[in-house]
Amino acid sequence: MSDPASYGPLLSALWTPMVAVSAAHEDRASAQIAVSAHGASIVPDRPRVLVLLWKTNLTHDLALASRAFGLHLLRADQDELVHRLGFVSGRDTDKLAGLAQHRGATGSPLLEDCAGWLDCRVVATLDGGDMTCFLADVIDGALLGDASEPLWWRDLRRRMPAAWHAEWDAKQVGEQAFARANMDKLRG
Repeated sequence: MSDPASYGPLLSALWTPMVAVSAAHEDRASAQIAVSAHGASIVPDRPRVLVLLWKTNLTHDLALASRAFGLHLLRADQDELVHRLGFVSGRDTDKLAGLAQHRGATGSPLLEDCAGWLDCRVVATLDGGDMTCFLADVIDGALLGDASEPLWWRDLRRRMPAAWHAEWDAKQVGEQAFARANMDKLRG
């Protein structure tokens, strides 16, 4: 196997804009920053998305149990929201408390302060060991602002405060250990 550092810039170019994913099941709701999200249909009247969620997150478990989630494209000025939803666990705090939101047809919380949202119903999942790929039908959505200038990780990383860098790097140590231990545990 070649050295991943030799093709790292290529992999970095494949990251999608930052999106938040929300889900609810029974009496719990949470949100997280997704690993990645992609459009997954070329048929205009059958829109689908593919979303990758880390298994360690509460939102992952809620989306899996409810078979639904909300997908939110973040604006370039939403650094604080990424910190709130992506640097702590929903198991430890109510990450949605105080955020303007409403429930979609799927029951998923839909954030009202973002570039736009999609209400999605899961049609299939793929176990990735450390994360799950969710294929979902889009059943509703709204464009709330300018979607042409979304938030990108590379931009956030360059401008985030030093304290956030330390917090993120410490979180990554645990996440990468979990990933290494679980990437090859696939159900096939």
